[in-house]
Amino acid sequence: MLRQFNQFILSFRDSVKDILPIVIVIAFFQLVVLQKPFPNLEQILIGSLLVVIGLNFFIRGLNMALFPLGESMANAFARKGSLFWLIAFAFCLGFGTTVAEPALIAVADEAAEVAAKGGVIIDSVVSRSSYAFQLRITVALSVGIAIVVGVIRILKGWPIQYLIIGGYIGVVVMTMFAPEEIIGIAYDSGGVTTSTVTVPLVTALGVGLASSIKNRNPMVDGFGLIAFASLTPMIFVMGFGIIR
Repeated sequence: MLRQFNQFILSFRDSVKDILPIVIVIAFFQLVVLQKPFPNLEQILIGSLLVVIGLNFFIRGLNMALFPLGESMANAFARKGSLFWLIAFAFCLGFGTTVAEPALIAVADEAAEVAAKGGVIIDSVVSRSSYAFQLRITVALSVGIAIVVGVIRILKGWPIQYLIIGGYIGVVVMTMFAPEEIIGIAYDSGGVTTSTVTVPLVTALGVGLASSIKNRNPMVDGFGLIAFASLTPMIFVMGFGIIR
């Protein structure tokens, strides 16, 4: 019990260090540049404390649950030797965690609002809801496929740089043909797809899978899945704009 308490205190101290640079920057510009006191200082201090506590518990939870879970499932799939179930799990993991990502929901809803005001879609609740849902499904499908490609890369030992270069060439080509109103949304979609649950699970999956396969280096082959998850949504969303 004492050991766990000491670990919590050390983790809390690390969380304070992580938040401190942000606090210093905000305080400098508020007090020195703007030369104004903080509004609702008591509320800001309480909120900052809650952020530190939440970050501490979040990191502890990742280390206790998500990272070990992802690695153990990767090892289990490797021992099972079933490529089908491994691919199915990789796709479902990418799709399921992305479709419910709050940041993606917010971006999709905002994109629907702007599209309605710009005359791209009919300005109605049904049309906006349908557009936002289709956009979310498109992004989720792209992330699911991205994780599958990343898993196959680990299995085959393909160099990641060629796949990434080829992917960004695809992004540039798609940009030339995609409607202007979808390009910005597509580029932003690449940044909002990797959620707080997806990142640790996918990373643990990659590292665990690379550790379970002979002649694979977890440091070289285990990472890179998140890069695919950030890349493919740009291509798929621009394709969504072209088709639509």
